[in-house]
Amino acid sequence: MSEKAQAAAATLTDGEIYERMISAILDHQLPPGTKLVEDKLATAFGVSRTRIRPVLGRLANEQVVTLTPNRGASIAQPTEQEAREVFEVRRLIEPTLVEMFIAKATEADMQQLKVCIDDEEAARLAGDMRRAIRLSGEFHLLIAEGANQQTLGRILRDLTSRTSLILMTYSNAHAFERFDATACGCREHRALLDAIRLRDVREAGKRMRDHLTQLEAQLQFNRPEDTAPDLNALFAAVA
Repeated sequence: MSEKAQAAAATLTDGEIYERMISAILDHQLPPGTKLVEDKLATAFGVSRTRIRPVLGRLANEQVVTLTPNRGASIAQPTEQEAREVFEVRRLIEPTLVEMFIAKATEADMQQLKVCIDDEEAARLAGDMRRAIRLSGEFHLLIAEGANQQTLGRILRDLTSRTSLILMTYSNAHAFERFDATACGCREHRALLDAIRLRDVREAGKRMRDHLTQLEAQLQFNRPEDTAPDLNALFAAVA
């Protein structure tokens, strides 16, 4: 590592290491099941193993990473049952968040949702499916933020991370290359936003439930394993 890279690594906080790792997970650069070897992560970030452990612990608390005694850490690999449960819970809480959002949302809040959809669509058109999928999750989190319900918002943020892992595990291998890729289609988001603008709570709730059901229906529960990524190549460029 160059002196410049070493200096940059020395200034990294645990929070920044966490953000880089969670971004790599949510951007589908670390597939489910990937082993997270402490030594390799420490080398990649240019920090000690003691700096890596609390970050892995935080990710484990969020159910994004699995910590197994004598086997270390790995990216969580949700089962089919866990995947079904995540969507079931999302269908229970997100219509409520939409209702709360509608009660409080300003025109600026709705415009923010539109910008998010526009950015997602642009990413899809550009073939940047990782960014598109990340933005599709952000759309749902913006609704939770606007609803100003902190407890449900925290639950949804965890569920959104789990959903990203589920999509990586069970989405069609070619889905990310198509404009109509599985994760949260832009058309469904626009239809939901239309109902929100009309402040039609019943219709907005229905469209949210239908949207999540459609997303779940596109999952395929028999897929080959992904090739493990090079952790050093992924995280070494801390500068």
